Amino acid sequence: MLVTITATRPPGAEWAATDLGYLLAKNPATVQSFSHGFGRSRVFYPEADEGRCTAALYLEIDPIGLIKSRNLDSADFSLSQYVNDRPYAATSLLAGAIGQVFRTAIRGTSKERPELAATALPLTLRLPVVPATPELIERLFTPLGWAVTATPLPLDPAFPEWGESRYCDVELSGEQRVSDALSQLYVLLPVLDGSKHYWIDAAEVEKLLRAGEAWLAGHPDRELITRRYLGRRPTLVRSALARLAESDEVPESELDNAVSEDADGESETVVDGAAGAVDAVGAAGAAGATADAEEPRVSLATQRHHAVVAALKDVGGKAVLDLGCGGGALLQHLLNDRYFREILGVDVSVRALQYAARKLRLERLPEAVASRLTLKQGSLTYTDSSLKGFDAAVLMEVIEHVDPPRLASLEHAVFGAARPGAVIVTTPNVEYNVRYETLEAGRLRHRDHRFEWSRDEFGVWARDVASQYGYEVEFRTVGEVDEEVGSPTQLALFRRSDAREQESGQAAGDAREGGKITGPTRSAESHAGTAADDATTAEATSAAATTAELTPAAPATAVSPRTAAPASAPAPAPTPAPTQAPTSATDAAKEAN
Repeated sequence: MLVTITATRPPGAEWAATDLGYLLAKNPATVQSFSHGFGRSRVFYPEADEGRCTAALYLEIDPIGLIKSRNLDSADFSLSQYVNDRPYAATSLLAGAIGQVFRTAIRGTSKERPELAATALPLTLRLPVVPATPELIERLFTPLGWAVTATPLPLDPAFPEWGESRYCDVELSGEQRVSDALSQLYVLLPVLDGSKHYWIDAAEVEKLLRAGEAWLAGHPDRELITRRYLGRRPTLVRSALARLAESDEVPESELDNAVSEDADGESETVVDGAAGAVDAVGAAGAAGATADAEEPRVSLATQRHHAVVAALKDVGGKAVLDLGCGGGALLQHLLNDRYFREILGVDVSVRALQYAARKLRLERLPEAVASRLTLKQGSLTYTDSSLKGFDAAVLMEVIEHVDPPRLASLEHAVFGAARPGAVIVTTPNVEYNVRYETLEAGRLRHRDHRFEWSRDEFGVWARDVASQYGYEVEFRTVGEVDEEVGSPTQLALFRRSDAREQESGQAAGDAREGGKITGPTRSAESHAGTAADDATTAEATSAAATTAELTPAAPATAVSPRTAAPASAPAPAPTPAPTQAPTSATDAAKEAN
């Protein structure tokens, strides 16, 4: 089986197409060979010049090795073990080879060309034999930004009357980071085939979330992808979708019924591609999942959104800051509720704001709705005068993405400089991690988390901040409360002790206009305000130049938002910062003791 990756250099680009070799960590001048348990792969370059470069991965299957590593669910039909499509079709075997051979490229790192590794390049991928229909191929790849050409292959060119086979010759074209392109192939090839050549267990959940971190949560068919990748194992599927919901980039309506076994319109009798045998375990699991689906489960992300909205209403917060808004999951709730008259979403990531604008369909909203919302690029660790005067601010699943030494700057910018009437902070409860069956001991819920706090640690931090900046704080639980370890998410509701800034806040609120994405008030500094998509340095420093691209088409009578005042550097905290946050769940447990 074969896959090719072609990079084409645009006119005027400063990079050469042969830089693809640096990104793949494979020298175009040599042929490299790699051994796998099921065969041997080779990487070579059919063409390599400054304008166009193609890397090819050729995988040769060892039939005996394949039998030894076959999926244990497969029935042992002796003939089908040797006569099948596995040596030719792009399946989990090719995905496994991609994961092993291009491990460094998938991580998105390059010592020689670090800036190019973070850049979307004009790429073309070619897969000559893919075991899927054109409709399914387009369904999975088109939302990721690929132009898809899927040509069905005939059963036999000599006998056209026999019709088409179940295989397609596939070409994908588009501007993508090399790491994203490879990770998408790694996940979606087994999904297209509908089976894997090895046993599926809890470790597959981690593989899926790690490989799909940059794109899976925002895919409209994330449930279909998750279910097929995990072999329709109900427990694994529910766990993976719950973990995806933690990113808060997924609308609640799309994750409420997490395991919808009929979403792809297919029979749940799974046919193993290698042996043609009925996957009895998968069918039984599907039946169990159907029974589970009769009792809808509300995702943790949904419960978190509801808890935040309830807290905002408790404090009378009608003009709201969503700090670290990411892809706009909370913004959607606020925009749909007329109680909130003014909403400002702030995030350091330009790409996250672009995603939020698309998801919220800002350009299609009525003027009365769009005028209530503004999206703004900016760093939460720098003070910004345009954030003053709001009734309330929300830091939902944000602080755990901030490096502990920078927490004091965030605290000063939000509680000291912006000083909204109330601040709502949510963060994971590390004690609850033991209840996630697929989360390894000592690991955090997301690899971008700098820390996760226990209830005691969160309480100490929140009380210190409240005392330092003149707020009162109360604590609430989010999600099902476990008697031993508490709730999965913890919430702190800060209320400002005085109301001296109410009149100025009302005046500032009346002066604002919405429905736009504005440029940054200060760039070149970043924080991890969103797990779904950290901004690159280039994005953060050039956001002002790209404001025009970010601003959606406004209604004819809309008024442009006022120009934001320049931000100032964060002032030192007047008192020492809280005790440094633990950097791992293990450290958190030690401190809790």
